[in-house]
Amino acid sequence: QVQLTESGGGLVKAGGSLTLTCTRKERSFTTSAMAWFRQTPGHEREFVAAISWSGETIEYADSVKGRSTISRDRSKDTIILQINNVTPEDTAKYYCAHGLVVSNTDLLYKAWGQGTQVTVSS
Repeated sequence: QVQLTESGGGLVKAGGSLTLTCTRKERSFTTSAMAWFRQTPGHEREFVAAISWSGETIEYADSVKGRSTISRDRSKDTIILQINNVTPEDTAKYYCAHGLVVSNTDLLYKAWGQGTQVTVSS
């Protein structure tokens, strides 16, 4: 069973950068993908970025493409999301997810972290 723990949320000024980290603990080693989604109250969960554990496949949402980087550190079982030039529209609770393939749909991810809140001040 995969356990995910996010960190790095908090208050960020508009125009700045945020960096989120997700660490996974997995009892069995399988080919996998990990992703970031975000959600604001009253809205559906929104895809942000995903990466295969090999690092060969990466996908970004249009809303963050060009100003975001997702990467993984296999030695630490960690993925990292950096978003630059943030705006108040990036305010959300960010969730790390684990699945078997890179996808922009949350239905294909079977394990989720508790989430970390990011608030961007204008």
